[in-house]
Amino acid sequence: MKAIRRFTVRPVLPEPLRPLSDLARNLRWSWHTGTRDLFRSVDPERWAAAGRDPVRLLGSVATERLTELAGDRDFLNRLDAVTADLHTYMTGDRWYQAQTDRLPAAIAYFSPEFGITAALPQYSGGLGILAGDHLKAASDLGVPLVGVGLLYRHGYFHQSLSRDGWQQEHYPVLDPNELPLEQLKEADGTPAQITLALPGDRSLRARIWVAQVGRIPLLLLDSDVEENDLGERGVTDRLYGGGSEHRLLQEMLLGIGGVRAVRTYCGLTGHAEPEVFHTNEGHAGFLGLERIAELRAHGLDFDAALEAVRAGTVFTTHTPVPAGIDRFDRELVARHFGPHAELPNMEVDRILRLGMETYPGGEPNLFNMAVMGLRLAQRANGVSLLHGHVSREMFSGLWPGFDPDEVPITSVTNGVHAPTWVAPEVFRLGARQIGAQRAEEALSVGDSDRWDSVADIADQDIWDLRRSLRELLVLEVRERLRASWRQRGAGTAELGWIDGVLDPDVLTIGFARRVPSYKRLTLMLRDRDRLMELLLHPERPVQIVIAGKAHPADDGGKRLIQELVRFADDPRVRHRIVFLPDYGMAMAQKLYPGCDIWLNNPLRPLEACGTSGMKAALNGCLNLSVLDGWWDEWFQPDFGWAIPTADGAGTDPDRRDDIEAAALYDLLEERVTRAFYERGRSGLPDRWIEMVRRTLSLLGPKVLAGRMVREYVERLYAPAAHAHRAMDPDSARALAAWKARVRGAWHGVTVDHVETSVTAATAELGTTLGLRVRVGLGDLKPEDVEVQAVSGRVDEEDRITDAAAVPLKPAGTPDQEGRWVYEGPLSLDRTGPFGYTVRILPSHRLLASGAELGLLAVPSEDVVEAAGLLMR
Repeated sequence: MKAIRRFTVRPVLPEPLRPLSDLARNLRWSWHTGTRDLFRSVDPERWAAAGRDPVRLLGSVATERLTELAGDRDFLNRLDAVTADLHTYMTGDRWYQAQTDRLPAAIAYFSPEFGITAALPQYSGGLGILAGDHLKAASDLGVPLVGVGLLYRHGYFHQSLSRDGWQQEHYPVLDPNELPLEQLKEADGTPAQITLALPGDRSLRARIWVAQVGRIPLLLLDSDVEENDLGERGVTDRLYGGGSEHRLLQEMLLGIGGVRAVRTYCGLTGHAEPEVFHTNEGHAGFLGLERIAELRAHGLDFDAALEAVRAGTVFTTHTPVPAGIDRFDRELVARHFGPHAELPNMEVDRILRLGMETYPGGEPNLFNMAVMGLRLAQRANGVSLLHGHVSREMFSGLWPGFDPDEVPITSVTNGVHAPTWVAPEVFRLGARQIGAQRAEEALSVGDSDRWDSVADIADQDIWDLRRSLRELLVLEVRERLRASWRQRGAGTAELGWIDGVLDPDVLTIGFARRVPSYKRLTLMLRDRDRLMELLLHPERPVQIVIAGKAHPADDGGKRLIQELVRFADDPRVRHRIVFLPDYGMAMAQKLYPGCDIWLNNPLRPLEACGTSGMKAALNGCLNLSVLDGWWDEWFQPDFGWAIPTADGAGTDPDRRDDIEAAALYDLLEERVTRAFYERGRSGLPDRWIEMVRRTLSLLGPKVLAGRMVREYVERLYAPAAHAHRAMDPDSARALAAWKARVRGAWHGVTVDHVETSVTAATAELGTTLGLRVRVGLGDLKPEDVEVQAVSGRVDEEDRITDAAAVPLKPAGTPDQEGRWVYEGPLSLDRTGPFGYTVRILPSHRLLASGAELGLLAVPSEDVVEAAGLLMR
């Protein structure tokens, strides 16, 4: 029979065990080994059955066992030690508190998904895991972050397979009362709520749940409240579910509702108000509109409020393709704002202008969330060096006239939270070498360029560690594969073969990620005969463990999974290649350490970063990857292999896949397997062990989320906080007025004449030219602009590469025609073809970049021809 109503019955812990509740409610347990060990000792069998979730564990332990533990002096001493450790962690000074710069009092970090732990399934893939790692690393560093997201009642789907290998989706119902969450309450004990206005005099209300992620509060908005109508209750039903209007409402709730939730939380708890707002991808872009509305309520006009909001906003883009960005029909957006909907005192036209693709190649009737994010943020970044370059190209239309390299989008390469992803066995080996405290600091703070102590670990210890991790993975795979085949309808008598699946002494390759077409799940199947030869080689076999989910609406991705599964079902190879359904954090934490090779073969440059290979590397797994994302930036032959790419303009997609698959097979046959199986004098694979050692010592410190968050603090959060503080109401009004004046007068800005002290077409290295430029400023003044000489090497089409800009200075007063003369030196500091040009940019002390307004003036063709700009 089915229950007509469901309750969550919480355990009543004996007084001595009450601290267990606090430990369970702080998600630091998800990355703190001592806390997890304590909970495991409560009841090892129930711990495993509860999915290693302390909240579920405490709800299932028998009263007799709790009474027994309450009288167990050894257990209580351990409980006291872990509780004291958490108190020190929560209250003590950490890296952030030791900085001398005046850093932000608080930062609000918005993301549509957060992957903290499998016990809180609010993530679908890399974006959410990255957001979770960002929060954890911020906690370890003492960065005063407040996370903001949505609480999805069904989370992301669970995946299983049909008998013929087709992906099946299952959406579990999550009860917040059974999750490691607390409801935010008003002073009178009633649930705190935020409200959004919807068209037709409707309202969207949401409760605020708080997940404590170490030192970081994560606010999750939940629309499944009785006061909402059925449609509004379903706004937070599924992650990335529903049609356009559903997604728009989710993003309005995240952005606008999220700001209101932060204000409510700070007001109720006394937490410092954020000085910086960080938008993790465009989904939360509407937060800038709410902050503009707040400032308008305090007397600022729209333009001044926009400047104030931009100063303290950071925007991170994660997608390298326009198709990965949320875009809405302008009429849909317009209907949800204005007098009869949300933000009634804000002109709808001004809102629309922030997101419309009003640039060459854009769709004029589409509202682009990433475009709005960029227009509402003074600082923006991609998530690897290569992705920063791709992003500058992709969004260059917002800064017309500027070379893509000058588009003001920098890059902070992603990192991963090592305490979450490093296997306990790997940590213990490091702790044995340098001590547990130093090992913990090395993994969390990440302030070292090298881990030299790895050099002192014996070869035999490294090899024994790698084999033991591989053996643990083999056991995990067999257990999961058996469960998967039972879901597919197989009986016990059919599954005896699973006991022989994988071998702990065979080279193991891992491939696990989402399954959009560009990640090329099935590239390995391009030549099935060669793959079979690799899998079944009599002396150097390989085995492959594969996992991944396709989006529920992506039938193309599901077909790729089915194709892979059908190959893996072949009795000839099923002991060597497996597909594991329901890829998630719990599986990943076993998969990364147990593999010897992490395979990544996307279409370059469509992988923004690709952090799974980082997690693998931290466990001594070597990367075999296309030079995309982070691997393009940090690849060295010392610790992995690069798959060559055939990305020429004339190569059709099928031909490209053939070439790159062949290159993959060649690498595996000729280099990877030989390095793994060849033995040196000691009987060990010396070359392989040395690559593992170099991966840990040289690559390990780079891939840490601690390094990433420190870069965000130093390069983005601190400058944004300084800009925020400088942008008081008077400064905001003045900057907005100045921008309006400059935009209105820019048509009168010209470069009229350029001359140099050297007229020959050649010059010697080290020569300094005297540059003299005559410019017209129209209604502007010299303090409104910067006149620059831009120089560097030139390519065959006379485009300046690796450019350097030097400001020129006005010489005297304007002439009778109102023209100004600017002068300055130009050093010829490099050999070969060299060129220069002159340009004029707006200049103001409160601008983060000269390109911020998207305005510049350059010489006309007549001036260029007269100036003799090139030297060869």
